[in-house]
Amino acid sequence: MSISKRLLGLAFAAADLLLEIDPGGRIVFALGCSPITGAAADALVGQSLFDRVGKVSAGAIQTVLSDLAPGARSMAIEVLFLAEEGKVRRATSRLFVMPDLAPNVSVSVTWEGPPYPLHDPEARPALTPAAFLDRARSVLTTPGASQDLAVAFVDVLGLEAAQGLGEAGERLRGRVEAALQAASIDGASAGKLSPERFTLLRNRSTKADLEGEMRELGLSEGLDLGLRSSEVLLDPATDPLHTLRALRFALEGCLKTGTLEEPERTFTATLARTLKEASAFRTMVRERNFELNYQPIVDLKSGAIHHFEALSRFSGTRGPAETIHMAEELALIDAFDVAVAEKALERLRRPDGASFTFAVNVSGASLADDRYVGALLRMTAGNPRDRQRLIVEVTESAALADVDAASRRLGALRAAGIRVCIDDFGAGSACYDYLRGLSVDTVKIDGRFVDGLEKDPKARTLITHLVDLCASLKVDTIAERIETRPAADILRDLRVDYGQGWLFGRPESEPRVETPAVKPARRVGAVVGWS
Repeated sequence: MSISKRLLGLAFAAADLLLEIDPGGRIVFALGCSPITGAAADALVGQSLFDRVGKVSAGAIQTVLSDLAPGARSMAIEVLFLAEEGKVRRATSRLFVMPDLAPNVSVSVTWEGPPYPLHDPEARPALTPAAFLDRARSVLTTPGASQDLAVAFVDVLGLEAAQGLGEAGERLRGRVEAALQAASIDGASAGKLSPERFTLLRNRSTKADLEGEMRELGLSEGLDLGLRSSEVLLDPATDPLHTLRALRFALEGCLKTGTLEEPERTFTATLARTLKEASAFRTMVRERNFELNYQPIVDLKSGAIHHFEALSRFSGTRGPAETIHMAEELALIDAFDVAVAEKALERLRRPDGASFTFAVNVSGASLADDRYVGALLRMTAGNPRDRQRLIVEVTESAALADVDAASRRLGALRAAGIRVCIDDFGAGSACYDYLRGLSVDTVKIDGRFVDGLEKDPKARTLITHLVDLCASLKVDTIAERIETRPAADILRDLRVDYGQGWLFGRPESEPRVETPAVKPARRVGAVVGWS
């Protein structure tokens, strides 16, 4: 075959290196950039391609070759090339058969970064669960990515014992981690869950003899390593971003509860339950099939009921806080926040709600764009007085990604007459950034500052500083989780404006204008939201 046609093949492949191999895998032609820095590509001629790549990659290439029909071109596969001694280089490869070359096969290679040492921890991608999920996002959102994906759980039995081998143990651990990375779909989608347990995103059609490779690596350091693995197939019919969010939520849930002893069972069950509950949550929001229960909040100086907070109640096994967290993690919260506002306004507009003031809470995630603010302004456009009787509480359960943008959106609400409150103030590390960056009227002090207030002088000092700070900014304060009269008296003496808790009443299906602890003031309001 002429060199010009081979050059056409290289252009067609749009690759860094073009190889031609015979049916046995021997390289008979090489053009382009070699995996070894400074070496000519034609130095590869005469070598076996399978000797130039790792065992896992060799297995992947052999699998593709066995199914490659004349005239066909394979999907991209991830390959780990062996570079100079002790180093490897990641690449994306495609195999295709040019009619004039059959039965030989052309292999295009596109380098994915420079060679890196197998045993250099700084050069090797981090094997943390967070890094695994970040790489999974890249894979799942790549157009044309393979649909035959699975989350594999791999136990490398005996690896924990290698920690006592000093330098040899560290070298073995590095080799094992590098091999598992190479076995993942892109050479970087592996995560470490425990000293011996790993997870990786892989293509189920890629065959890899990981058990044999782990055994070889162990023997190289005089240690017997075994392998136990399982996998969970991802549904190709599910939206990739939704799959990713469910994957993250399920994995983090299993790690948090320590239920990965049988990962193929616990993770599968958690992922399936997450997807099922997400679907049910969408239906619930669409049909407005949830309830708001009202809890009174009082003026600590006068003892009068100032407003009510409405707490969301759902059917199902998860509690309200867990359900909200799931909705935030799976990017379902924005539609729910709009539904809560709509339900609150319906209650506001009932004949007996004419004197009420309502507040609705909004997740920080819903302030990432203009949709929530636009929906709330549209819902109140027909009756501007509704806006004067609304308060929006921004919860810290989902951090604001862009405080400046959120402040502009909240500013639009305040300009329309809707007041703004920061919920759970003091609970998150960003609370002071929120107070500085957001345009607000009120903050609600997190209940953890109130718990044990009667016996904890440090808690009183902290609340004092919070109140002084808010007073200097002309921002009102609310304390939650007040259960005793002494706690309410202390908070009043610390100049906290409003209080909420079981002392004043528990959540009920309708606002109760009289509570066990106080009598109503002449004017009664209501704050409606979720927590």
